[in-house]
Amino acid sequence: MPSPELIFIPAISQIDAKHWDALFTDGYPFTRHGFLQALEQGASVGKNTGWLVQHACLYQEGRLIAAMPCYIKTHSYGEYLFDWAFAEAYQHHQLDYYPKLVCAIPFTPAAGPRLGLSPGYQPVQVMPWFEQGLLTLSERIGASGYQCLFCEPSLEVALQRQNWQRRVNVQFHWLNRSYSHMDDFLARFSSRKRKNLLKERARVHNSGVRFTTLSGDALTPKVWQQFYRFYRRTYQKRAGHNGYLTQKTLLLWGEHCRDHCVLFAAWKDQTMVAGALCFRSHNTLYGRYWGCEQELEFLHFEACYYQGIEYCIEHGLTRFDAGAQGEHKLQRGFEPRLCYGYFKLFERGFNDAITDYCQREEQQMQHYQAQCQQQLPFKHEK
Repeated sequence: MPSPELIFIPAISQIDAKHWDALFTDGYPFTRHGFLQALEQGASVGKNTGWLVQHACLYQEGRLIAAMPCYIKTHSYGEYLFDWAFAEAYQHHQLDYYPKLVCAIPFTPAAGPRLGLSPGYQPVQVMPWFEQGLLTLSERIGASGYQCLFCEPSLEVALQRQNWQRRVNVQFHWLNRSYSHMDDFLARFSSRKRKNLLKERARVHNSGVRFTTLSGDALTPKVWQQFYRFYRRTYQKRAGHNGYLTQKTLLLWGEHCRDHCVLFAAWKDQTMVAGALCFRSHNTLYGRYWGCEQELEFLHFEACYYQGIEYCIEHGLTRFDAGAQGEHKLQRGFEPRLCYGYFKLFERGFNDAITDYCQREEQQMQHYQAQCQQQLPFKHEK
């Protein structure tokens, strides 16, 4: 049998959607062909964005047997397992850190599959082909190295076998402990913490705001356009730019990903004033984007956290990954969990220093996770 052939493809539209999606079958929304295509055709990634598409596809006798979503990066924005320290070290020594190769989902720090496989194949079987391809492409473009961010455990084993170095961070996830109702979840809180949470929710309710949950056909182009205005306004206020996503990307998600999209829409006086956009798989809700027209007290917490928790309980989802960062999630019952990224850099002179940095970082993150665990609002349970 001929050896597999690895090809880098600069647009996912050049890959058959059925063939691509057949490799990613666990329901994780962010590796779906339609999700990635909306980023590309909506110009949220591609030329002039610092995310140049180079999807790695492994073919056996003309059949797609494995794939990884890959990008040439000319900066480190939108990754959320940031490597600014590495880039600064390179700059300090008059070396180029960019470009680099990244296997990741743009702007999406949500752990999940980064390697899609045909039935019968395992990561340890195909990763040598991918690594050789990444090495060859890196040499051709002058990349400093390559990374794989927020990958699934089965791929971690293969990367560790090939001596990729590991980085660790902490996120905050809500876990469904077989709750039947929001009250079951709140019953785990200490009395004071439960009262604080209920006060926040009451403040939003008493301000005249009501919520609806929009998904499927209810996510009309008009809704997407309104949400984009919220999203852009919030980014302009927080970061001074319009955000990573274009309106066209959102509209394309509405066409191709509507079954995965959930929007918690806030209304006041018959007007939509805010929204929190989530994606869902068969067992997990992923909080992704938020925006508002009016700054109302505790509205962000209600839209981005409490509505999502209630949705998970109602629909039997086991986990709510509400996004990166945010210690304020702890007092609302989101638990600290470790997440991982893997990388290889080619500049051998930095090997010892970077290995030491990663080891110390991992120890710090484990210590931080333990500290966060002590800040959870739950009663001490026997």
